[in-house]
Amino acid sequence: MADLLSDEEIQDQLLANWDREGDEIVRVYEFDDYLRGVNFAQMVGEIAEAQFHHPEIVIRYSEVEVRLTSHEAGGITDDDIDMAELIESERNA
Repeated sequence: MADLLSDEEIQDQLLANWDREGDEIVRVYEFDDYLRGVNFAQMVGEIAEAQFHHPEIVIRYSEVEVRLTSHEAGGITDDDIDMAELIESERNA
């Protein structure tokens, strides 16, 4: 099990466009239409399966919200930061 990050570590490691909300890191991605968001959510799901680290994903008409936390650790760990980095790198590829 990964160790919880301190508040300072979270602040230092949090990626641009991601926010901290309590014990989660959160980002909302915007899309021109619904199906682009659905396709993005599927890509996030595939990354999650490969990493065995599953975010909460909320699909709306023109946006997808991704929330990451490490439930077993009770908060934010390196696994969440790593997952956010993987999502960002695939999104920007």
